[in-house]
Amino acid sequence: MDYQIEALANAHCETGENPFWIPETGELLWTDIPKGRLFRLDVSSGKWDKFYEDELVGGFTRQSDGTLLLFRDHNIALLHEDGEIELLLDDVEAETGRFNDVIADPEGRVFAGTMGNNGNTGGLFRVDRDGAITKLWAGTGCSNGMGFTPDLSGFYWTDSTAKTIFRFDYDRDSGVLSNRREFWKATPAQGTTDGMTVDTDGNLWVAFWGGWCLRHISAEGEVIGEIKMPVEKISSCIFGGADMNELYVTTAGGSDDSESADGTLYRVRVEAKGKPEFSSRIFI
Repeated sequence: MDYQIEALANAHCETGENPFWIPETGELLWTDIPKGRLFRLDVSSGKWDKFYEDELVGGFTRQSDGTLLLFRDHNIALLHEDGEIELLLDDVEAETGRFNDVIADPEGRVFAGTMGNNGNTGGLFRVDRDGAITKLWAGTGCSNGMGFTPDLSGFYWTDSTAKTIFRFDYDRDSGVLSNRREFWKATPAQGTTDGMTVDTDGNLWVAFWGGWCLRHISAEGEVIGEIKMPVEKISSCIFGGADMNELYVTTAGGSDDSESADGTLYRVRVEAKGKPEFSSRIFI
């Protein structure tokens, strides 16, 4: 299939990540992790702006009250609509490295990955609504994209170091992940599995860092499609748009002194639909 790929915003992101669609406002948010910047695109007008520049943001969720929950270097903070930053939790597992990619679950908890200081100190944590943090495991250099099966019985987690997507059984009541098994593994030539999202049919759309593409992977673990992208480092994707059939794709490799397309936010319309992300409810 031929896909129309639209460049929406080139902020020359060094590591554009965590695209997040807000259905109520028709806005797409994303982060440039190492530069500590957050951006916002009004999809209807095409106008975009930078609305945060401070400590790096490895990932974020949107709280049920509309504030943003920022997972930064070794702390978790709220970004209020007036720009005020409220520190919630500090000195969070500093030995594991900074936060990298997060996702809220249907009960308002957050699963938060970290990027390790070496090849095996990164891992995955669960932040419960009362702020309690549970280390689920360590053993990767880079924890990455996550998603839920449509029936909420399964959970996907990406280990970029191993170039592998794992699947777990997920218990909604407790937030417990169990029965970890390998779901899909990339070959060296395919690039590195990075961010991902799940469509309403239960199939995965996976960004490939160094792979110049997104891949459409069935719930059975078979590659059923591929979207060739104009830049090399594809970091993540999320569904959005009025009909939830548009993939918003973040990329990396940009710099302020470059005019290249690296680091651009793209949009691709596909023959699949997604659902809005869940809201976090930490301390709510």
